[in-house]
Amino acid sequence: MLQLAERWLEEQTGAAPDSAAFAQFTAFRFDARLGPGRLVPIPDPAPFELSGLVGVERPLARLVENTEQFLAALPSNHVLLYGERGTGKSSAVRGLLTRYAARGLRMVEVSKADLVQLPRVLAGLRGMPYRFLVYCDDLSFDQGEPGYRELKAALEGSLEGPPENVRIVATSNRRHLLPETQSDNRAAHLDDQGDLHLGEVLDEKLALSERFGLMLGFYGFDQTTYLSIVEHHLKRAGVADSLDDVREAALRFALRRSSRSGRVARQFVDDWVGRHRLHGDGGGRGL
Repeated sequence: MLQLAERWLEEQTGAAPDSAAFAQFTAFRFDARLGPGRLVPIPDPAPFELSGLVGVERPLARLVENTEQFLAALPSNHVLLYGERGTGKSSAVRGLLTRYAARGLRMVEVSKADLVQLPRVLAGLRGMPYRFLVYCDDLSFDQGEPGYRELKAALEGSLEGPPENVRIVATSNRRHLLPETQSDNRAAHLDDQGDLHLGEVLDEKLALSERFGLMLGFYGFDQTTYLSIVEHHLKRAGVADSLDDVREAALRFALRRSSRSGRVARQFVDDWVGRHRLHGDGGGRGL
């Protein structure tokens, strides 16, 4: 009965896990369904090796460097990874946990709907003997959505800054996180000295993304890079097919999806290898 009572009290008060939980688990998810919300361990976070990302070497190198600074308790920045879908933004963040968990990195995933509770999340992590990345995936806001103000204040602007042991990392398809309209741009004007002044609405929309100290662009791939990623995944799958064997099929697969992203390349290889091994027709054979 006492154990049940303690569990109920923890759920209602939103108590943060103790250090023992952070020693046992490396990834957590903020769950707002019970009481004020609490951190729930993720027993088996999906691993990802950063070496599996092809075609995004430059932004990936800056992301890794910033993480190294953070782990060494040196000045470092909050990070926004933006760009086209399927280019490896989320995989890059997951890969940081795979690479650095043994050095004390922990990750807390917070959904956009739960960002209104971000101050509680940060307060629960303050002073813990680990380094935390608070991770917001596929982030974007419509005008007036809850959570926008809390994230903006957490990044910069609140009297109480974010904990020294926490950095916020977000991924988004939008660089500025809020939709921009033609009317927003029409409000911009030149003064008598020829200086450009943004309209108040547009200036407000730019204010959030600019509070991320490090903004890294993940852009779409050309055909050569797409095929290189296909070849990379073929090798990782341990198949005998060469790029010449699958080139035409890989390009048709991308054309049907109107995308040459890394995600599409991986999906093609999964489809190719799976179908040929299922039917045993000689393709996708193990080396």
